[in-house]
Amino acid sequence: MDLRLPKPASDQKLRRAEALDALESVLPFDRRDFLADILTDDDVETLRHLAREGMGENSLRALASDLGYLEAWSLAATGFSLPWPAPEALLIKFVAHHLWDSAKRETDVSHGMPEDVAAALKSAKLLRVDGPHAPNTVRRRLSSWSTLTGWRGLTGNFSAPGLRSALKLAVRASARPRGRKSKKAVTADILSALLTTCAGDRLVDVRDRALLLMAFASGGRRRSEVSSLRVEQFVEEEPVPADPKDPEGPKLPCLSIRLGRTKTTQADADAFVLLVGRPVLALKDWLERARISEGAVFRGIDRWGNLEKRALTPQSVNLILKRRVAEAGLDPAAFSAHGLRSGYLTETARRGIPLPEAMQQSQHRSVQQASNYYNDAERTLGRAARIII
Repeated sequence: MDLRLPKPASDQKLRRAEALDALESVLPFDRRDFLADILTDDDVETLRHLAREGMGENSLRALASDLGYLEAWSLAATGFSLPWPAPEALLIKFVAHHLWDSAKRETDVSHGMPEDVAAALKSAKLLRVDGPHAPNTVRRRLSSWSTLTGWRGLTGNFSAPGLRSALKLAVRASARPRGRKSKKAVTADILSALLTTCAGDRLVDVRDRALLLMAFASGGRRRSEVSSLRVEQFVEEEPVPADPKDPEGPKLPCLSIRLGRTKTTQADADAFVLLVGRPVLALKDWLERARISEGAVFRGIDRWGNLEKRALTPQSVNLILKRRVAEAGLDPAAFSAHGLRSGYLTETARRGIPLPEAMQQSQHRSVQQASNYYNDAERTLGRAARIII
């Protein structure tokens, strides 16, 4: 079943598409036509306003994605675009459609998301799961909904006791265990296998080698940070000792990466991470081979081996890793780009590197958050379970 979307006049859709073109660096190209068809004029203007206000690209991209989903859900579930502000009943309806009890659904087909609504969202390629959603996904979309309501100068009902109670009960009923963003961590041995697949001299090999080494060694950078990385963020530092205990010994090249605005840092926070040795050489080799002296570091390469001007998207970074995983003879379904982040912290645990030191490189804000990335299997190597043996 297709989404029953009201078809705007061609000039209206064209106007929205042109307005969204102004957000070219934020919105995926293949989604702009869809968004132009489903978002209202006010929706588009809100996104443009947020861009003018300097909202970070990653945050704006997430808001645009959530807004598109919310509008599509509202059309499928009610036949109308989202009302602003949304009544509490509609917010509770959203929770009920996305968080529900799988066991109860077996005996009550009306429980959870109605089949016609699910079919409409699947037809629009917005829904991939048959069961209840992850609670964190629902909370994030409600948070985006609240943020967009506030930016419109309106007061929403997101703190209403009825909604809070419904959300709490729905989370408990859905009983969906939290899954890892990457089933398996890209630890040093896995990384070595991936690097073997791009040991050649083709431009794409040089790029992928630099990308994998940089993303892992810089603390497991997020795919959004990898895709948005720019040459201007690099600062060449003095060479550092290969062995910290021998300051007079052989030296290794060193670069610092000024992170700017990320998920956990602000643009003026002056946060940075260091690259030492092999990743630095791989990056310099890539920039020299690609003749990149400014702008985006990692860019697309077409089927004929020609470098494109456009930066890689976060999804492209994920696909590059999965392709190299497949070429290494491993299961691409078990890995994602986030495995570089969990893999970095897992590897530091294996090597006995203190967590605070690892967090300085990964830029996690809390010990609890960073600890969650350690694979459960690696706990068998630690001393915490060996107090009494």
